[in-house]
Amino acid sequence: MTTNINMLAIDLAKGSFQVCAVGPEGTVLYNRGLSRTRLATLLAEQPACIVAMEACATSHHWGRVAQRHGHEVRLVPAAYVKPFVKRQKNDRADAEAIAEAALRPTMRFVAVKSAETQGRAVAFRTHQCLVRQRTQLINALRGHLAEFGLVAPKGPASLKVLENALEDQATDLPRPVREMGAIYLDQIARLTEVIEQLADELEAASKTDAQLRRLCTIPGIGPVTAGAVAAFAPDLDTFDSGRNFAAWLGLVPRQRSTGGKSRLGSVSKMGQTDIRRLLIVGAMSIIRWVVRKGGSPNRWLAALVARKPRMVAAVALANKMARMIWTLTTKKEDYRMA
Repeated sequence: MTTNINMLAIDLAKGSFQVCAVGPEGTVLYNRGLSRTRLATLLAEQPACIVAMEACATSHHWGRVAQRHGHEVRLVPAAYVKPFVKRQKNDRADAEAIAEAALRPTMRFVAVKSAETQGRAVAFRTHQCLVRQRTQLINALRGHLAEFGLVAPKGPASLKVLENALEDQATDLPRPVREMGAIYLDQIARLTEVIEQLADELEAASKTDAQLRRLCTIPGIGPVTAGAVAAFAPDLDTFDSGRNFAAWLGLVPRQRSTGGKSRLGSVSKMGQTDIRRLLIVGAMSIIRWVVRKGGSPNRWLAALVARKPRMVAAVALANKMARMIWTLTTKKEDYRMA
């Protein structure tokens, strides 16, 4: 333990952690590896200082541990640390780069998430993981049966077609195919049961939680998207404007501007992928409804759909939805149709 340490920059891992201690003048006091137990002991015994880490796996856990012992935690996005790595890529260089990045006065940091917030994120990602597994099983079953002339459309809604074909004794299918098909259907049914249970819990939470209920008033946003915003987004009051929140999601154009000439490209995709994907899916559902109805009361949306490709319009609408989320959350208001 050293009393004149101003910052501990930690390169995280599973069992071996590299710790770079920095003094008040920015000089490196030591840079050495510690075990998991010794790191916990160091954070407990070290007088309050700055603890800097990359915002990566397990960083929020160690951030909460450091905060409990009175330290100031700075989580630096990994993309902002990389430019400070000198020459070779190793643990010592990474720890020094984290310290250098965390000392920059204009650096942006990630807020440490609470255990409850991460718990909501686990529930959301479990739901998404099970949906992907069910889709994988349905596609595998469709592919197997297609080899025997049984073809069904994509999606869970068409699963009954395959189930009836497997049960129909008149269908020319070998016995092993029927047995394997029954295994697929059983696994799909189990996953569907859990998926519906998780979806019901998200919907129930959206009715009791004021923030989730407020977000669900926005067209194109349902309980799943609202739950993703609550689980993955930081406190929206930390953003100066709705545009900044949309930029954090990666829904603004990538810039390659110089010499006063503005050059805008496709969306940056630098932000939170789960929320961005769900907003675009919700926006696409609204656009399909507008196309099917032949117009929309919203003149901006109707003109956008008329002159732009659907995906471009969906990204633009998702950007607007992100700004609505910021406005409604910060002002504690429900959505009102203009």
